[in-house]
Amino acid sequence: MPLRLYLLRNAETEYCRTGRYCSQDGVALTAQGQQMADYFAKAYHHLDWKAVFCSPLSHAAATVQPLCQITGLTVQRRDHLRELAFGQWEGMAPAEVNTAFHDDYIRWLADPAWNTPTEGEKAMQVARRSSDVLAEIEEAYPDGNVLIVSHKATLRIMLCTLLGIDVGRYRDRLAMPVSAVSLVELMEYGPFVRQLNDCAHLPLHLRRPWAGNGSDS
Repeated sequence: MPLRLYLLRNAETEYCRTGRYCSQDGVALTAQGQQMADYFAKAYHHLDWKAVFCSPLSHAAATVQPLCQITGLTVQRRDHLRELAFGQWEGMAPAEVNTAFHDDYIRWLADPAWNTPTEGEKAMQVARRSSDVLAEIEEAYPDGNVLIVSHKATLRIMLCTLLGIDVGRYRDRLAMPVSAVSLVELMEYGPFVRQLNDCAHLPLHLRRPWAGNGSDS
């Protein structure tokens, strides 16, 4: 069996629900977000997991905690899996950013690969640091199932890197609902997507299709 990378976006926070930019720590899951984490654990605990890698942000850790409680797996936290840094846009909605930082916002929308949120981080920087984690995983685990828990922008950038999509188009090409699971197999001929943004583990009332668009949070 090839190495199978399961990419899980963090469950719902208040920032996800309201569409505000968030890359800070200390953010809690909503009550619905905690339910999402529980449902993910129930649906995926039966897999033979080799390892779990997770962003250091607390809402990512909270998303995977129920799975680890069931399986006994230890989370390997990696700073390089944290969310893209939004700088002065932290906690703001897109309309507020457009008003307060209009020029920076327009440049970022045009090409986030090489333009940053005000005092934030380029998508190319995220691509480079997250690729270091992917390389670490490939070296340590040549096959089997590995879970990566991260955030909306970072996971979309990682998928672009794996699939050869222009990183500057990550916001235009890929949605990423909260608690969505994508599966990429690393085949001999390259990465192969088996599933993208699957939310089948969630009951209908917890699915958030609207959370796949809009701000990165």
